[in-house]
Amino acid sequence: MGQDHIRYDILAQDALRGVIRKVLTEVGAAGRLPGDHHFFITFLTGAPGVRISQLLKAKYPEQMTIVIQHQFWDLKITESQFEIGLSFSDVPEKLVVPFNAIRGFYDPSVNFELEFDVPLADEEEELSSSEITAYPVPAEGEEAPAAAAKEGEEKKPGSVVSLDAFRKKQ
Repeated sequence: MGQDHIRYDILAQDALRGVIRKVLTEVGAAGRLPGDHHFFITFLTGAPGVRISQLLKAKYPEQMTIVIQHQFWDLKITESQFEIGLSFSDVPEKLVVPFNAIRGFYDPSVNFELEFDVPLADEEEELSSSEITAYPVPAEGEEAPAAAAKEGEEKKPGSVVSLDAFRKKQ
């Protein structure tokens, strides 16, 4: 299979985050949720742009799930994030959550669920510290050079493997 240069996975996740943005925008405009709808939103508390109190950060150092149902206030939505007032053990809190920090969205009233691939902080560090090799883009009409073999490594010809080798034996 060829390499996905378009990154359909990222485009699809952005489109699905747009669903959350649209739903929250409609709820914010109405000031309440329609019918029996209510939302569970799970997000990474350490993601860039997330703003929560130190108390909540200490209690939920990696991720937390909030429930938007009857008691919420000041729901504001922008292109990149939402802001909401919620109560935690009778203590009012203001949360700012970028849509990119959301790992899950669930509306149990209609059994609708979205999950997103958001790397945890440890995974982000691994990704940013991993070595990336850049290759120059060939000029129009030129052929792209084959990827150079690693130092001391011989180029091996491709081999054909039978699919039977991977099938379960009965």
